[in-house]
Amino acid sequence: MTPSDHIDQLIAGLPDWRGKTLAGIRKAILEAGPEIVEEWKWMGSPVWCSDGNMVVGNAHKDKVKLTFSHGASLPDPAKLFNNGFGGKVWRSIDLFEGDELDAQAFKELIRAAVDYNQAKARKKAPARTKAGK
Repeated sequence: MTPSDHIDQLIAGLPDWRGKTLAGIRKAILEAGPEIVEEWKWMGSPVWCSDGNMVVGNAHKDKVKLTFSHGASLPDPAKLFNNGFGGKVWRSIDLFEGDELDAQAFKELIRAAVDYNQAKARKKAPARTKAGK
């Protein structure tokens, strides 16, 4: 199975509000940029990546949790992050039944994560010589 197939199966197995929420989140993430790919990691977690991990989505008993790998480094003017402030790297958005997520602000946060990862990847890329090699 592909990572996308695994994510489809996860969403289908959540017939309540969590499945609908995760499906909507997935759609918004993928709409935020064509360079975003889906992966299936850590024995059962959907992960959206672009030049590295960006966000992990997990359905818990009472919430859907979106953990941003470098959330502490991302601008969040809409204040979507509501968990993980004690750490120096990750931040998360915990969504409970009935919560509404501002789709435009969320896509902007995803774009910020893409930009962050791309900048980080450029720093790691080997320098080119004057001959272009």
